[in-house]
Formats: sequence, C-alpha cells, structure tokens
Amino acid sequence: MANDNAMTNSAEGIAISFQDCFDAHKDRVFNTALSMLQNWEEAEEVTQDVFLAVYEALASFRGQAALTTWLYRITVNKVLDRLKARKAQKRAGFTISLWKQKGAEETVFEIPDFLHPGVLLEQQESSKILFKAIAQLPENQQSAFVMAKVEQLSYAEIAAILNVTVPAVESLLVRAKQKLRELLKNFYENR
Repeated sequence: MANDNAMTNSAEGIAISFQDCFDAHKDRVFNTALSMLQNWEEAEEVTQDVFLAVYEALASFRGQAALTTWLYRITVNKVLDRLKARKAQKRAGFTISLWKQKGAEETVFEIPDFLHPGVLLEQQESSKILFKAIAQLPENQQSAFVMAKVEQLSYAEIAAILNVTVPAVESLLVRAKQKLRELLKNFYENR
C-alpha cells in the first residue's frame, strides 16, 4: 500500500515526500502558470490547485513519467481549464453587455498589461506586447511556446507533457512563431 506522505519516482529511484516535492517545484509550477495566465492571483490559485491534485494523487503516482513531467502535465491542464473558464466568462459577459447596450460594440475583457517578474526593466514594454501576443495563440501553441521559450524545456519533455510526438511539438512551435510574427509585425516595423 502506498504511503500518503511520499511518492516514489522510479525514473529517479527515490522516495519523495509531498513537502519535498512542493519545496522543489512550487516556483516552477507558479512560473509556468504565470507565464500562461499572465495574472499573478490566478497563477497562485492554479499552483494551489496543482499541489492539491498532487497530494490527492500521491498514492496513484507510479513513476511511469518523470516527476517534473507529471507536474507540468497537471499544471498545463489546470491552466488550460482556467483559460477555458475565462473564455466562457468572456462570452457570458459579452452576451450580457449586448443585452444591456443593444448595438454597442464593447470589449468586455481585454488582455491585461502583464509584467513577468523575470523581465528586466528596460525590456518591460516589449515584454508586455509579447505576452499579449502569446495570450492570443491557440492553447496548444501557447502551451508549447511557453514551455519551450520561457521554461526552456526540451522538445521531448514538452511532447511528454502534452502527450504528443516530438514532431507535433515542432509543428506547434513553428505555427506559434508564425502567428507571433504576424501579431507582432506592426510593433517591430514601427521601431
């Protein structure tokens, strides 16, 4: 019977307590969530949700994947759930605004100005624009791009997390870069 306070990661061959797992990976989970959600409070909530899910699943963790892969997969799924909920809220808000103001075109929610804590002061303006563009990518492209460029994971790690092949990751990244070039074209032409 599995111990609720520890899990064994067969890839690393060691038993890890929940506290050790939390201490070792909380920043990575938070940064991934923050990069994708671009909202500090939501990233904190997702981080809590991830580690609650980890705690509840300790007994069923078999170590078939590396611990970090398992954590990233949970994180990405929780973030995508949050983004889907956000989109549903936008649609509901837009519908409500249409009923309140017939014919008025209004953006209910705009992508916020986001300053990632790891960005240098002199790069903050470019960073805001880049993160707004990243937020406009389709979810799978956004996930792959953030993991590759922000978290600096290998294509193999991203493939394992997203449960796709390495060529699929490469394709997602190519499409993400093409879309970002298109979205950022005016910004860079005017500089």
